[in-house]
Amino acid sequence: MSILLLAASLQAASPAAPAPAPAPAPASAAPAAGDALPEDWVTIPDDELLVFTLRGGGTVTVRLAAPYAPVHVANIRRLAAARWWDQGASVYRVQDNYVAQWGDATEKKPLPAGLVTPPPAEYDQPATGAGVAARLARRDPYAEGAGYSRDGWPLAGSGARQWVPHCYAMVGVARDLAPDTGSGAELYTVIGHAPRALDRNIAIVGRVVDGIERLSVLPRGTGELGFYKTEGERLPIVSARLASELPAAERPHFQYRRTDNARFRAWVASRENRAGPFFTVPAGGAEICAALPPVRRAP
Repeated sequence: MSILLLAASLQAASPAAPAPAPAPAPASAAPAAGDALPEDWVTIPDDELLVFTLRGGGTVTVRLAAPYAPVHVANIRRLAAARWWDQGASVYRVQDNYVAQWGDATEKKPLPAGLVTPPPAEYDQPATGAGVAARLARRDPYAEGAGYSRDGWPLAGSGARQWVPHCYAMVGVARDLAPDTGSGAELYTVIGHAPRALDRNIAIVGRVVDGIERLSVLPRGTGELGFYKTEGERLPIVSARLASELPAAERPHFQYRRTDNARFRAWVASRENRAGPFFTVPAGGAEICAALPPVRRAP
């Protein structure tokens, strides 16, 4: 018998090797204390979302903070309804580590009828104990206390007053020197380290919940305070619409995370004391802008 036939014969006579045992299915990881449950996510109403479409097709979506600056936000809704930003408005100022600002760079475009001008100085509001659902462990550097409202906004407070702080992606109303309070036509968003010294000096009217990267990566203006020197540098705004005005198929949908439960409080604590193999020294606290309530696209 040839060597090849012998080898084949021996192989046929040998018992088959047992099949390897299947690997055990990985056990489902238990949810961490700060993980959200499906019921923790609340859909933001369509009339609270203002969608700016920029030249080139990108969009920036702002959630409006009507409870904290109601007159300014009413003005903003009227400006959108009047299509005020659709012609001639642009992003005309981008200052590094500070703000991106948009509106009418010429300051000559007339405002639509029905706006309150000037609106009251809605820089803070009467504090209500029911409004804050979770608080930070440490005192805020710019306020006596800080926490998070049930409707997903960060809140700083002092005595009987509270306000939305100037965190990254918050939207404020540009104004001239006091007593001017701004109409709502000229807006800016924070694109750098939180300029908390602006708190209680300017009305905060919203938060960019989508598209902040389209503003934060723009070329910095070379003029004073980051203003663009020429019209060609400005980024035109094509339109501004409340989501409730858009066709149903085009409406963006976002959700904020509820703050009135132990899961969110555990999440805040995890931001105050980072754990895991990388963080070897817990901070023992967090600045309010470092723990903004999460916002996500609706599933």
